[in-house]
Amino acid sequence: MSVGKRFKIASIGAGNVGASVAQYCLEMELGDVVLTDIVEGLPQGKALDLTEAGPIRGYSGICTGTNDYADIAGADVVVVTAGLPRKPGMTRLDLLGTNGRIISGICESIATHAPNAVVIIVTNPLDVMVYLAHKKLGFPANRVIGMAGCLDSARMRSFVAMELGVSMKNVDTMVLGSHGDDMVPLPHYTTVSGIPITKLISQERIDAIVERTRKGGGEIVALLKTGSAYYAPAASAARMVQSVIRDEKQLLPCAALLTGQYGLNDIFMGVPCVLGANGVEQILELEISEADQQSLHRSAGEVQSGIDGLKELGIL
Repeated sequence: MSVGKRFKIASIGAGNVGASVAQYCLEMELGDVVLTDIVEGLPQGKALDLTEAGPIRGYSGICTGTNDYADIAGADVVVVTAGLPRKPGMTRLDLLGTNGRIISGICESIATHAPNAVVIIVTNPLDVMVYLAHKKLGFPANRVIGMAGCLDSARMRSFVAMELGVSMKNVDTMVLGSHGDDMVPLPHYTTVSGIPITKLISQERIDAIVERTRKGGGEIVALLKTGSAYYAPAASAARMVQSVIRDEKQLLPCAALLTGQYGLNDIFMGVPCVLGANGVEQILELEISEADQQSLHRSAGEVQSGIDGLKELGIL
């Protein structure tokens, strides 16, 4: 990506997550945003509203809304949020068939109109959908990424900060595995200004934070009753867009294709990734305990069952 270029970001799906992705990308001055949705008037109205907020919020990017995928042509990054959200009592895997068909259709349009884009998938069940997208797009694996660990780590960072009464900016953590109840938070890689939380928080409270992190999305779904989280998921996706657009080489946990790392093959899972202009530029293998390794493989089993489900439905 050339220096000084005005970047183009496509946000596909103009619901709460997609519109919030557009808002955050504009406020972060990452480029112009094309908000796309199949519902007539919805992306146009939200895009106009976001553009009109620019003079007050201090950004110069233009947001346009469209129902025509041809308008994403030349996008540098495409963020896909389209699909049905979870409702109370639903697991992410309950969305498999419906969202699988939606993602399949969207990928055809991305491959046609934005063949050089880095694609970030947010739609649930996340790890399964990004695997499906990779197969349907035919793009190199480094340019197809799932937004998972960024969100899960942000949730854990928030919970640790609330527990200790410290700034969230001082907390760093890493969450691996699938974006579901089998995710693998890593307390021994969680620090507050470099101090491991194992030195600051009792094991009982750490266990409670880990469990709350695993159930973080479900907690919000239960509270909202009519939808699912969108501010934090959108902020996480925008953070990934920023690292790609600005070629920051940030180390972020993302769902990437594993080719032997952590003993896993041909599966997308949340792992530490260096994100730059080419998408996933490196996957880091952390030294983890045998228990965490087993949890990671159990998490992979959940993802594989979703992939198998797509095959049974004839989607994959």
